[in-house]
Amino acid sequence: MANNYYEILGVPKTASKDEIKKAFRKLAHKHHPDKNGGNDSKFKEINEAYSVLGDDKKRAEYDTYGRVFGGGQAPSGQGGQAGQAPGWDFGGFGGASDFDLNDIFESFFGGGGGRGAQAQRKRGKDISIDLEISFQEAVFGVERSVLISKISVCEKCAGKGAEPGSNLKKCSYCQGKGKVHETRKSFFGSFTSLRECDKCAGTGSIPEKKCSACRGVGVMPKREEIKIRVPSGIENGEMIKLTGMGEAIANGIPGDLYVKIHVRPHPIFKRSGRDIVMDLDIKISDALLGSEKGIKVFDKSIKLKIPAGIDSGEVLRVRGFGMPQPNGTRGDLMVKIMVRTPKKISRKAKKLIEELREEGL
Repeated sequence: MANNYYEILGVPKTASKDEIKKAFRKLAHKHHPDKNGGNDSKFKEINEAYSVLGDDKKRAEYDTYGRVFGGGQAPSGQGGQAGQAPGWDFGGFGGASDFDLNDIFESFFGGGGGRGAQAQRKRGKDISIDLEISFQEAVFGVERSVLISKISVCEKCAGKGAEPGSNLKKCSYCQGKGKVHETRKSFFGSFTSLRECDKCAGTGSIPEKKCSACRGVGVMPKREEIKIRVPSGIENGEMIKLTGMGEAIANGIPGDLYVKIHVRPHPIFKRSGRDIVMDLDIKISDALLGSEKGIKVFDKSIKLKIPAGIDSGEVLRVRGFGMPQPNGTRGDLMVKIMVRTPKKISRKAKKLIEELREEGL
């Protein structure tokens, strides 16, 4: 193997300990023999370099003398165990039956079961439901109550898992620490990982008498009524998030509840951004002479003035009757005029229309 450990890891001689560690992890991931395209020889070379540069004492010896004393690295052409990382007990390269390479690789790089995983607190599952509301409820908002089945905190023991009146005692399996150490042998040596205690779920204590309702788990299935406040102006397909209203988990954080809103179509009104739009049918005479129409917009009635000579398809705006906005304002009501031509007319009406045509109208 090459003996310039800085070149092997691709770092300068002035590199910090963190930079050396980062470079080693990157190269180890790349050349690990268990991965596609991995290189066993290169991987051992990287390990050897890190076993020296990752240790302050050995690095100082290497920088001064170009080699390491005290058994850290065997001299070229001699036996010994080259490539031991600081503090690792290799104990030879045993058979494949002595270790699980995938498990060790995960533990070594902070994967499942390692300390990185323990730093994250357990969290319950999220729940997603659908809620249908009317168009008017979407405009003004509404409060609904829904009944859902989920895993909830036990009401009898308040999630502690102990029968009310009984005490908690130290977990004998983890000695009250909430975590247990596991040692595994591997190709790289013996590794010790830290995991949550299965007996006490990481709390370090267990009930002297388990709760009769939840059997000491602290959570149990339950049907629960939840109130959902739908804000005014909500759009179809929008999601409402209720933090902590999802499924509970023993000694962890509850998940969230996501409510997807479905707005039923209205026979008259439609939404267009911040505005509400509608069609209004009027007679030809109203279009020619102008008129005033009464329109009921949900809980309010308004009088819409139609100017004389309006064309079919023109849009009249009524301010402040649209969708509510977060800033407290409202959009507008957009009324599209539709001039309807009668299919049948009387003789008198026909005569009057012919006179209008003679007038050039």
